[in-house]
Amino acid sequence: MGIPQRPLSPHLGIYRWQLTMALSILHRATGVFLSIGAVLIVVVLTSIAMGAAQYVTVQSWLAHPIGLALLVAWSFALYLHLANGVRHLIWDAGIGLEKHVANKSGLWVIAFAVLATAATWAVAWS
Repeated sequence: MGIPQRPLSPHLGIYRWQLTMALSILHRATGVFLSIGAVLIVVVLTSIAMGAAQYVTVQSWLAHPIGLALLVAWSFALYLHLANGVRHLIWDAGIGLEKHVANKSGLWVIAFAVLATAATWAVAWS
């Protein structure tokens, strides 16, 4: 008696990419990235507690172009995760589950994340 032949579950190679699928994956990825960013907050707060010299060192790391890029990416991840989380809460209430509404709300999530990130950094750099 051999192993029974069962149907294979569909995988990502079969499905056509959709905005809701991409945002679902990004929601998980931004959650992980925000967790890593929380460690950065601990590093900054610890450097403040250790004294001015350590704080200046951490600030110089964050002022480096790579540090700034990570901070901008972290703030974008924060806004995307926030907006997409609110969208999921609305979906949990059974609202906006139609395909055209879900696609439109996905575009709003992206637009909010881009605009909020741009506004945050415009204020920070002014």
